[in-house]
Amino acid sequence: MIQKFEFKETEIKDLFEITPFNADDIRGCFTKDYSKEVFEANGIEHNLSEVFYTTSHKGVIRALHFQREKHQPKLVRCIYGHVYDVVVDLRKDSPTFKKWLAFDLIGEKHNEILVPAGCAHGYLVLEENSIVSYKCAEKFYGEYDDGILWDDADIGVEWGLDRVGGIENVILAEKDLTLQSFKEFMDNYGGF
Repeated sequence: MIQKFEFKETEIKDLFEITPFNADDIRGCFTKDYSKEVFEANGIEHNLSEVFYTTSHKGVIRALHFQREKHQPKLVRCIYGHVYDVVVDLRKDSPTFKKWLAFDLIGEKHNEILVPAGCAHGYLVLEENSIVSYKCAEKFYGEYDDGILWDDADIGVEWGLDRVGGIENVILAEKDLTLQSFKEFMDNYGGF
């Protein structure tokens, strides 16, 4: 069976749900999750600068991250396992400013999202050893690395922690425990 690329717009401008090209046969499957030519034919400019992978335990939350400067548009796909992926619009002139959307990214489904510049991104890992790929259109700059607390009440992301057995099973890095609140983000930057 062959699945061609499909691009679905979401409520947040320039945030797309994407079904990549996938061909299944008796050997398994062949997946193409990015094509500059196909993306541009669909009105999307995403020129790769760097590619990263994370491998995470079930219950890990990596969130809500962004770069203060040199924003990083990213094509995100769970290539193995399952993550609950969250995007928050931090663009102050956007009609969906402060809105968050969530997506189940599942390795076997091959689905992905294109996160635009000016948005925060994170996810909750729902299966052990899930692997997530980030195909970024801007390189990573440690000096601009930043984020907002995953459980910030002003944003109010509904993480569905029952899917990992409750908050007692959440795993957070020290980095994610010390991020700023949305209020601090607004006081410091006023949005992007």
